[in-house]
Amino acid sequence: MDGVMSQKLLKEAFVSNLNGTTLGEVALGSFVAPLCVLNRGLFLVLYFVCKGTLPLSWSCHFLLDFTSLILPMILLSTVFSPILHLIVPGIVVIDLCLLYKVWQKRKHPASFLDVWKQFIQSKVESNLVPFITIFRVEVNVKTALCILAVDFSVFPRRYAKTETYGTGVMDIGVGAYILANALVCPEARRKEKKGSHFSHVLRQLWSVWPLFFLGMVRFISVKMSGYQEHVTEYGVHWNFFFTLAIVRVVASVLLAIFPVSASLFIAILICGFYQVILETTGLKDFIIHSEDRTGSFLAANREGIFSVFGYVAIYMAGVQTGLYLMERRPMIKEWFKVIRNFIVVSLGIYVVLYPCQIYIEPVSRRMANLPYCIWVTAECLFFIASLSAVDIILLFAKYLTNAYVIPTSWHHQDDEMKKVNLRKDMEGLCLIQSVNRNQLVFFMFANLLTGLTNVIVDTVSSSDVFSLCVLIMYMFVNSALIFLLHRKGITLKFW
Repeated sequence: MDGVMSQKLLKEAFVSNLNGTTLGEVALGSFVAPLCVLNRGLFLVLYFVCKGTLPLSWSCHFLLDFTSLILPMILLSTVFSPILHLIVPGIVVIDLCLLYKVWQKRKHPASFLDVWKQFIQSKVESNLVPFITIFRVEVNVKTALCILAVDFSVFPRRYAKTETYGTGVMDIGVGAYILANALVCPEARRKEKKGSHFSHVLRQLWSVWPLFFLGMVRFISVKMSGYQEHVTEYGVHWNFFFTLAIVRVVASVLLAIFPVSASLFIAILICGFYQVILETTGLKDFIIHSEDRTGSFLAANREGIFSVFGYVAIYMAGVQTGLYLMERRPMIKEWFKVIRNFIVVSLGIYVVLYPCQIYIEPVSRRMANLPYCIWVTAECLFFIASLSAVDIILLFAKYLTNAYVIPTSWHHQDDEMKKVNLRKDMEGLCLIQSVNRNQLVFFMFANLLTGLTNVIVDTVSSSDVFSLCVLIMYMFVNSALIFLLHRKGITLKFW
């Protein structure tokens, strides 16, 4: 028993008292996923142009997606993290070479400027926004990877969640997960509410019961198994599933009272008011310095409870972002304006973050303070802009070659029915669509496999090679399970 307890304490200490990394390294890491999506898309375009035999077998597509989309993420989060600044430009060079090959295979003999002018004046399918799907899936996949990787020494300590102040990769993941859910909420998609506002709120309460259930399951399993706990992350009884559920319910109430178009104003109001309370009362000292974990439920779970204010603000900002992205834009040139606006706004928010960290306080995921909300919003907008730019590049590659087979990608409005049917076949073989179909199930699989791995493996003492093998196997199994559900046409949503 003492050995088990000492191992538990060792693992808790391993993920505690960390200070994070720089804003620049987190932003640089945001390029990895978009570049890998571009790499995989350009490869499929060239393969189709040269061979014309797509789709391939389901196993080939699964292995291609895993090795091009997930494996680089694993490697760059572990053994290759020290040379991230060299590998990202390297991937850019590879993508530029692939783009040049695509240009050589083009079906349009005109000059680049003439082809480009024709392209930006053409129409795109306006009933879907593929990069929103990719954003949500990439956030989910990165979260799934990090929740296990953080227990291994091969995962850099600067990427793990910070203790009180700082910007770790896993710190951004929590807020990004909240914002990703907000992007596609019914309000952001402008779905008409059936019945009264009260009945709408009741339906939202019902829709989040799986999150409360999963939160209870995690709480009970952690307490019964003696699994390591980082108490200052959410508290004694609280966990991220409870946060997700509470945020969704509170946001639904706010959106039932106020117009959806006021989401950004509400977000600013909430995080501003919350920061004022932190600065002018004893709340900040209570959250950070209080030793009391037994006096009350509030004292035991103060981080999880009070951080809800910040996460609700992030969610409302995500709703406003979703509203903007879901506007109908049939012309490709209109989406260039969207990319420009996202980049400008993201950079502008980063500029605001600088004085906030100096004159107010640094970023704190533990409190979800104002600087944290600003950072998450800026980083997510930058990530979305990168993914949307990749989508435009892939659409241009398809325009040049008449290759229409890239899954989870924009398509021109005039695609023939034959192309539509082939695209549906490709979507059925796509790992991104697999995760998108059952996102909560994928996250649940990841949590179960993380717990199982920690029971079987001494993660802290594992060598880098062994740790890497375990992480690759873990992500492979998780991806294969979710891919199999997609291939069988199974959507595990029973609420």
